[in-house]
Amino acid sequence: MPDMLRPPELPLGRAEIRELLPHRDPFLFLDRVTDLEPGVRARGARLITGDEAVLAGHFPGRPVWPGVLTIEAMAQLWGVCDALAAERGEGALGVFAAVDKVRFRRPVLPGDLLEMRVELDRRRGSFSRVRAEAWVDDEPVAEGTLSFGVIDG
Repeated sequence: MPDMLRPPELPLGRAEIRELLPHRDPFLFLDRVTDLEPGVRARGARLITGDEAVLAGHFPGRPVWPGVLTIEAMAQLWGVCDALAAERGEGALGVFAAVDKVRFRRPVLPGDLLEMRVELDRRRGSFSRVRAEAWVDDEPVAEGTLSFGVIDG
């Protein structure tokens, strides 16, 4: 079992998230982490403000948050959770290995608070598989299985 880092004080905001993830605007899709057990599970959220540049083109006059960005937001939530699980070598980077059985239940629109949960399903070496789900106003919007690997810098 890896040495656990001291869990941070919750909630984590964007400043703390930026310390744990390499992502930066305009590709940082996680606003806060509200619950966390390092390397096991996490809960977080992203407010879809309507000011996101991607909404100007997806779709003009009828903006819809892209489902692929919901997947990315859930992946970033896992990135925070996993980054706090153990010390890693400098330059180590978590990357997608697979996206499986993802289902979208309803569109995410400007003004929606996208809430997310990720939970470890299985870990083998530097690979992990997690169950991920997202909802708005207690209504499911997406769910699936995401897999990740860690590559050295």
